[in-house]
Amino acid sequence: MTVTTSTPHESSTLTHDQLHRYVPVGLFVAAGALGAALSAVIGFSLPMFVVLTVVIFAIVLPIVSGVVEGRRKAIDRFVTVLVYMAFVIALVPLVSVIWSVIGNGLSAFSADFLTTSMRNVTGLEDQQTAQEGAPLIGGAYHALMGTLLITALAAAISVPIGLMTSIYLVEYGRGRLARAITFFVDVMTGIPSIVAGLFAAALFAVLFGVGTRNGFAGAVALSVLMIPVVVRSSEEMLRIVPNELREAAYALGVPKWRMILRVVIPTAISGIASGVTLAIARVVGETAPLIVTAGFTSSINTNPFSDWMMSLPAYVYSLAMRPLSGSEPQPSLDRAWAAALTLVIIVMLLNLIARLIAKAFAPKTGR
Repeated sequence: MTVTTSTPHESSTLTHDQLHRYVPVGLFVAAGALGAALSAVIGFSLPMFVVLTVVIFAIVLPIVSGVVEGRRKAIDRFVTVLVYMAFVIALVPLVSVIWSVIGNGLSAFSADFLTTSMRNVTGLEDQQTAQEGAPLIGGAYHALMGTLLITALAAAISVPIGLMTSIYLVEYGRGRLARAITFFVDVMTGIPSIVAGLFAAALFAVLFGVGTRNGFAGAVALSVLMIPVVVRSSEEMLRIVPNELREAAYALGVPKWRMILRVVIPTAISGIASGVTLAIARVVGETAPLIVTAGFTSSINTNPFSDWMMSLPAYVYSLAMRPLSGSEPQPSLDRAWAAALTLVIIVMLLNLIARLIAKAFAPKTGR
């Protein structure tokens, strides 16, 4: 029998030498220097400099890694660079939007902005405040109240319907009806928001007359967009409840409806609550449905069943597209940016609430 031994100088493809941890950093700095030189020759600009630096780094690092560490590690490093590049590319629009909204909205964002409406504000006041350096007169209180009321009504409509639909699909649904419901939920998930607004406007025109606009019509339009999101999120949460829990309840003689209320829903309540909160965050910034259903107004209206009701998205749209007469457009744009900042804060708070709810209601695994 022959025994083959390897010398210390021989190495397998899995035991190549490793690059020092500072080598990628040095290569990135060198790629930055070369990218700066090339962009200076072409015509320096920050986007061009960043693109050249990343491309050079993505080419050089795998080559150096292939020479020192082998082909397997080189491919791993190349894919890692691609993943980080994709992450940064996806992050750029988000950071840009947040930076723009904060930078442009802070100038008009204040307590007065959140507690005053635009009633009797004609635009002539903007000239005087601009000369005196005083804060802008007129805010978004009426739009903020409208957004909160309309969204609350939409949630009150959507959550029961969506939750009961998901319970039917998971616990009872079989055959053609369940397949049809699943199909239409998928279709509703992809419909444009303006279609939901036109549906609600047409429905209220048939029931109450042409031109009917109020906050409740806007809530109905938003509920059309919310229901499929609630159904999908709740359905997924209900499906991951272990069947052993259901079987244990049946073994104790518990009726099915009680098993759903006392076992399935409490087990999945964390995911259901967070899904509902994210669905609310998804529709709170919709503009097109509210423009055609709730309309525009500069007054405070806390009755969603009567008269037009302003919302933050419609407020931003109206001031950006039609600045107040008698003044420069900049004050109106400042108000629009401040309202957009308010909307971003609301969405951020809703996402934070969803995470807190998911953490608070998560099943306790420890003793």
